[in-house]
Amino acid sequence: MASATVPALPERRPDRNGLIPGLSRNTYWIYLVPGLILLTLIIIVPLVWNVYLTFTSYRGIKPPEWIGLENWSKLFSDEVFWTSFQNSVAMVLAMVVVPTLLGLVLAAMLFDLVGRKFGGKVASFLRATYYLPQILPSVIAAIVIGWILRPENGALNQVLDAVGLDSLQHNWLGSPDTALVSIMVVLVWVQIGYPVVIFMAALQRVDPELYEAAELDGANWFQRFRAITVGIIRPEIFVVVLTCTIAALKVFGPVYALTGGGPGTSTIVPAYYAYSEFFQSQRVGYGATIATALTAVIAVVAIVFIIVQTRYERREEQR
Repeated sequence: MASATVPALPERRPDRNGLIPGLSRNTYWIYLVPGLILLTLIIIVPLVWNVYLTFTSYRGIKPPEWIGLENWSKLFSDEVFWTSFQNSVAMVLAMVVVPTLLGLVLAAMLFDLVGRKFGGKVASFLRATYYLPQILPSVIAAIVIGWILRPENGALNQVLDAVGLDSLQHNWLGSPDTALVSIMVVLVWVQIGYPVVIFMAALQRVDPELYEAAELDGANWFQRFRAITVGIIRPEIFVVVLTCTIAALKVFGPVYALTGGGPGTSTIVPAYYAYSEFFQSQRVGYGATIATALTAVIAVVAIVFIIVQTRYERREEQR
């Protein structure tokens, strides 16, 4: 009995655009809908509402009362607001400049010196040690530092007394001349692990033979650092500077936990000033104005960084 032959089905090939047969070009939008809904509810709607509140007088109970540009006019003449942005410059120094420079040097030393002489495990352990403060919530880290800096029984003053330097004991967080510096030290300690991890990850793509060849040519560590390390991981440096600058401009936790913006206004920053106007003074409209101004500054800084990085990369490609 002859067996019946089954005709072969025609082979279905994806079209020239790589789409799966049977699927529409617009099907992928279905997978974007949940993210777009969350973006709208969590980001866009609160942002629009916040901007609207900047033109109102609102204390959180009665409906907002439209007052036009009164909040903005008050903002530009508010000395506390400008003081908060001056303190933000100190935050940028503590969270961007110092950690980036120290992180760059530490990452290069761990990769070029420690890793080559003591092995990758030792370098990885030290990298994790530097990153440990990043794991802690900023408020928890600030509270721990607050215990150390207590004026009566803080660890720092106790150590100074034990070594005979009791004349240097000080109310570190309660004095206007040291409160801001104390917070800056906390932020350096918390922030330094982030650039170390990013830079060490970037250095993994560097061929170790480059360091060996430069060393054979007589280059010292600093010359290898400047010519090889900085040149190769420059894109990561841009990323670290941008993200750390944004974090510095919107810093809140350490100020909230350690000083509450005081003494006076010596440690107040825009994010904490907006919080105090929102929830303590119940001037919601003015707090929204401060928050909106801070958002605008952060957006401008991010755009400028991206433009500078893009232009630099284009110049490098043209060489």
